[in-house]
Amino acid sequence: MKTRKIGAHVSAAGGFDKAVERAAEIGANCMQVFSSSPRGWANTWENTLDAEKLFTKQKELSVSPIFTHALYLANLATDKEAILTNSVRALKDELRFDSAVRGGGVIVHLGSHQGRGWEASRDQVVRAIGEILEETPENSALLIENSAGQNGKVVSNLAEIRWLLDKVKSDRLGWCLDTAHAFAAGFALGDPAEVEEDRHQVFLEEPRYAVVAIEQLGLWETLKCIHVNDSKMPYGSGKDRHENLLDGEIPQDDFEYFLNLPQVQEIPLIMEVPGIKGTGPDAENVKRLQDLVGSR
Repeated sequence: MKTRKIGAHVSAAGGFDKAVERAAEIGANCMQVFSSSPRGWANTWENTLDAEKLFTKQKELSVSPIFTHALYLANLATDKEAILTNSVRALKDELRFDSAVRGGGVIVHLGSHQGRGWEASRDQVVRAIGEILEETPENSALLIENSAGQNGKVVSNLAEIRWLLDKVKSDRLGWCLDTAHAFAAGFALGDPAEVEEDRHQVFLEEPRYAVVAIEQLGLWETLKCIHVNDSKMPYGSGKDRHENLLDGEIPQDDFEYFLNLPQVQEIPLIMEVPGIKGTGPDAENVKRLQDLVGSR
């Protein structure tokens, strides 16, 4: 049976080597962390990272790669100069961390255009990403995460990710698909061939399918990570609320279909779920994901 890369977002309290231990304790073999506090601009990882200790623990417990989730405050689509400046600086710090830990990339929410529209903000986003990549190590990567479509958030439409990739033209820029965000934004995760049984017709007259959009937009090659989260909110809701796997609105059959596509076999799967006891991703969610992909 093939072993898939299955991981979770874990706390780095006490050191990044401790995060590796937490991942291994719940049965994960890859992971995601915050490099510093996600709710502030300050860079603290340079004072806390013991890279050799981290690498030793990773080798001991077979946990890799490490993905970094960027801070929540970042907004490259903002019309406020101070926020844009702080966002660019902070993301440069995040990519330096990714380089230092030999990670899989920094996963970022690009932010909100705050009502100005995609076309009014997209060139600014391209310039900001270009500056970030130009001034950070070559062995780091930036991964754009799709949004759920709420509050003017950019890239809920996967075509916007394709546009950014084409404009930036860097092999260090990729993307991360969040299943809950895709579902909320109106991209069904199931098999488009099963139209007669399509449970989503009640929401959209012509439902969109993630697999069709990714194929048509040529996005498989640049998909570097999948956030596997169930959704508390219904299909097409435009609302971002995560739920434990198989306890939310995304049908099990849809998860099984999408996560077992041939194109997905080598892509790390990271969970950001609340956990059965509300304390974050846990062994039960790891087990559920392993069962979904036949990797136990």
